[in-house]
Amino acid sequence: PAPPTPTVAPLESTEEVETDTTEDTATETETEAEAETEAEIETESETEAETEAEAEPEPEPTEPPAPLIIEDMVEISAGAVTIGQDGGKPKNAPAHSVDVAAFAIDRFEVTNDDYSAFADDSGYMTYAEENGSKSWRDVTADRGNHPIVYVTWNDATAFCEWAGKRLPTEFEWEKAARGEDSRIYPWGDAFNVDAGNFKERGIRGTTAVGSFPDGASAYGVEDMAGNVREWVANFLLPYEGQAADADPYFGETFRIHRGGGWFDEEGGEVLTTYNRNAGPPDVTANDDIGFRCARSLE
Repeated sequence: PAPPTPTVAPLESTEEVETDTTEDTATETETEAEAETEAEIETESETEAETEAEAEPEPEPTEPPAPLIIEDMVEISAGAVTIGQDGGKPKNAPAHSVDVAAFAIDRFEVTNDDYSAFADDSGYMTYAEENGSKSWRDVTADRGNHPIVYVTWNDATAFCEWAGKRLPTEFEWEKAARGEDSRIYPWGDAFNVDAGNFKERGIRGTTAVGSFPDGASAYGVEDMAGNVREWVANFLLPYEGQAADADPYFGETFRIHRGGGWFDEEGGEVLTTYNRNAGPPDVTANDDIGFRCARSLE
């Protein structure tokens, strides 16, 4: 709006007052004219602004960014790999070739920090938490970079889906651990007590992921023997050529975990790249079972 007409100070002479009043009236007329002109300009500006607003499309809504977690994955190309082993336990035999499509797998096991980000974002509660059992939250103090434990197969699957990944198949897991030269252990064919967190080391608990780089597989994937056993996607089913009753746990009931944990030792083949153990997917949650995720590349 135009500024108000300034008030003229009163003068002693009536004639001068009348003259001043005439000047004041002229000033009012000029001011009103200026105000009308400014109002017209503002109206035109508003019309132009409205026209421009109508012409410009509204921006499309964007999805909020996903919570940050550490993602370090190793890409493994498609190809055949030897799965299983002859001459050992029936559940691991016979040795046979499997074609595996290209995939990526986490270099390290999922950590307490990773799982905490998932739980905080989604409100997810593990089986152990819901049932008042000892859970991952009870063992995370100052262990953010240790692998998550006390998680069932269902708990592991929920995390992988939230992260846009999935559990690796047992064939993917074995290829990442075994390499193309059919290694017995991720690092080679001879047991090496310095290559991982095993019972022989006497640590009696988890260690930070990546603490034993000498135990990495040929692809550079770490902690695939020792530290914690790792859930994979598959049921414990017999390999082709093995009798369906060769192992009492064969069937679509138990899910497989691989790699052995901190309480496993050289004897019994548990730490080998080809060994398979399993448990009920909805209730098995121990202090030596964790997981890592994978993603298809084809």
